Amino acid sequence: MLNEKVTTLLNEQINKELYSAYLYLDISSYFIDKNLNGFGHWFSVQAQEERDHALLFIQYLQNNQCKVKLTDIKGPDKSYADFKDPLEVTLQHEQTVTASIHNIYAEAIAVKDFRTTQFLDWFIKEQGEEEKNSDELIRKYELFGQDGKGLYMLDNELLARLYTPPTLVL
Repeated sequence: MLNEKVTTLLNEQINKELYSAYLYLDISSYFIDKNLNGFGHWFSVQAQEERDHALLFIQYLQNNQCKVKLTDIKGPDKSYADFKDPLEVTLQHEQTVTASIHNIYAEAIAVKDFRTTQFLDWFIKEQGEEEKNSDELIRKYELFGQDGKGLYMLDNELLARLYTPPTLVL
């Protein structure tokens, strides 16, 4: 069994990962409504990744004989002033998720739960990639998004993103 506080934090992270999926589905819908289907696709893939992250946390708790406690998922309540706005929301959100995972890691270290720190190592690396991808998308939009042709090309580039399931071994 895992430490009670670590278990609570892991359960809370499930909700945060599922909220992330909701948020990215909301952003995907925003872009699709604006006929930017590549951006919409990119965020749809992002939502799949976040859902899979939640499932990994669930599986980890189950593998350690801990009760999974699913709680209500708050729906996103965002409105966007322009195309850049949801991209900035994404980076801020990923930074919040990173801080949450760091918090779980710190608690696991405090109680010498090295199994959980090893599990979280993958997520720490993944969050670095998530923040990098979000920042790159903002920078690409800043470079090309103000020009109609550039926005069209960027949208087409994002349409090519493929979903890759996580490769974490539990």
